[in-house]
Amino acid sequence: MPVYEYKAFSQKGKTVSGIVDADSFQEAKLKLREQKIFITDLLETTAIAEKKASTEITFFMRIKPIEVSVMIRQLSTLLNAGIPLVEGLSAIIEQIDNRALKKILSQVRESVREGMSFADALSRHPRAFSQLMVNMIRSGEGSGSLEIVLLRLADFLEQQVELKRKVLSAMIYPAVTISVAILVLLFLLTTVVPAVSQIFADMRQTLPLPTAILIAVSSFTQSYWWLFFLIVAAAVSGFKAYARTEEGRIRLDRFKLKMPLFGSLVRKVAIARFSRTLGTLLRNGVPLLSALEIVKNVVGNKILEKTIEDARTVIGEGSPIHEPLRRSGVFPPIMIHMIAVGEKSGTLEDMLTKVADASDNEIDTTINTLTSLLEPLMIVGLALVVGFIVISILLPIFEINQLIN
Repeated sequence: MPVYEYKAFSQKGKTVSGIVDADSFQEAKLKLREQKIFITDLLETTAIAEKKASTEITFFMRIKPIEVSVMIRQLSTLLNAGIPLVEGLSAIIEQIDNRALKKILSQVRESVREGMSFADALSRHPRAFSQLMVNMIRSGEGSGSLEIVLLRLADFLEQQVELKRKVLSAMIYPAVTISVAILVLLFLLTTVVPAVSQIFADMRQTLPLPTAILIAVSSFTQSYWWLFFLIVAAAVSGFKAYARTEEGRIRLDRFKLKMPLFGSLVRKVAIARFSRTLGTLLRNGVPLLSALEIVKNVVGNKILEKTIEDARTVIGEGSPIHEPLRRSGVFPPIMIHMIAVGEKSGTLEDMLTKVADASDNEIDTTINTLTSLLEPLMIVGLALVVGFIVISILLPIFEINQLIN
């Protein structure tokens, strides 16, 4: 069934816009008139135009994972209540505020109406629906338990959002503190120190070494402050360009796993993603090799991707999953042991979920530990810088005081 985009006036004279599905142009106009909507512009969107518009809107109007999670959970509830899929999608489309998601779901609904499976319809929109989601929904459709799979998928997406929120919250405090410290330091060097240094210059007295260094740094900063931002911008641009290369991404991801303080956190986050995603896929009937192919793209680290790809190759030759993971040396022994036990007992999905839960608890502990360590370190660092500035200013004052006495 064609989809039409319209611009119109409501009964109260307000400008409105949206989409409507109808078999013909005339039927679309009739539907809108019945809703007391007075059309100013009505255009049919072809499949190609819809896809292009969807991509553009998705780029500028980002679809948040939590919005997809809420949509999936609502759809699961409607299907569990016995409402057909197309009607359930129609009900959800009416209450969605995100225009990009609304448009994409409308296209998905029309594809389902035309006989396409729900998973295939979602796969046309990779910006909004990941390969993981599509495969889980496809397995749910095949087993006749779509509403159960959707509910599990919603739980999984919410857990991933919560994991990301925890990590970001740990980064906010040090980032804000360092930014404020840099701004305060620039203010002191470009405003306060020059005013004080002028007093010392008028006295024409030999200055202590710390004071001379401070005045030199202040003069350079005052004259070439723009150079600082230029260097930072160039460094960031160069770093991003290098990180986009295959070699750069591998070296960066290897450094992430080994860097002080944060390395263990990065590893635990990746392990939590691996375990929960693989367990969720296996529980919903996705074959192991296909699940590993999907998981490889979820962990977000090239080193772990290579490890999973190598493990996938070995497993395809008949090896149990825990053997190649153990030989990689990337995954912790306790995780390997739990996976081995799960394989032997036939409860691999449950064991992977337990590994993910344990990793989430360790992430919480690591975040709290890092926060408690970073706070005093940043305070001490800032105190040393400010202390150097204060001492550099006070030293010549003390010398002048001694000469007067």
